[in-house]
Amino acid sequence: MEGIRISTRSRTWLDMARRLSLSELVCMGDELIRIPRLQFEDRTEPFTTLAGLRSLVDRHPNLQGVVRARQALDMMRVGADSAPETLLRLAMADAGLPEPELQVALRIHDAMSPTADLGYRQRRLAIQYDGGHHLLDAQTFSDRRRDKAFESSGWTVLTFGKNDLADGFQLATGKIKRALRAARLDHPQAAGFADAI
Repeated sequence: MEGIRISTRSRTWLDMARRLSLSELVCMGDELIRIPRLQFEDRTEPFTTLAGLRSLVDRHPNLQGVVRARQALDMMRVGADSAPETLLRLAMADAGLPEPELQVALRIHDAMSPTADLGYRQRRLAIQYDGGHHLLDAQTFSDRRRDKAFESSGWTVLTFGKNDLADGFQLATGKIKRALRAARLDHPQAAGFADAI
C-alpha cells in the first residue's frame, strides 16, 4: 500500500484559485505568508512566501484559475493575522483609501510595544479588528490597555468587529476616511499624505 497522497498548502491555494472568489483567495494567501507569533504558535517561519507562491504560479501558466491567482498575489500582504483583517484592508482599497501599514507598532524597534492591526503612522490612526475572542475578559482588559497606550500618545483608535464585517466594512471605511481627514487638520506636517481623502 502506497498511502494517501496529499498536497502542500501552497498547491492547495493554487488549486482553489478556480473555486474561490478573489477576496477569499487573498485571505487564504495572507494566512500562508503571515509571520507567526511565537507566543501563540509552535513555529517561527511562515508557511510560504510571496516569492514562493509566485514561482509556483509561474510553473503552472495553463492551470485553471491561474489568472485569479496572479491577481491575488498582487493584493496579498504580510501582516494580516486573520481573514477579517484582510477583508478590511481590501474594503479600504475598494473605497479609495491609501494602503495602510499592517501590524503598526506604537513604539518602533520595541518588541513589547502594543500594535494596531492596521494604521497610518503619519496620521496617528490605529485601526483594530476585534474578533470573537476579544470578548473574553482577559483579552478585553488587554485590548483596553493597548488602545489607551495609543490614545495617550496622541493616536486615534478605531475598533471594528463582526457587525462591520457583516456589512462589508462600508460604515467602517467611511469612519476611516473621516478620521484621516481630521488627522490631516490636526497634523499639517502630514499634509502630503493622502491628499485625495
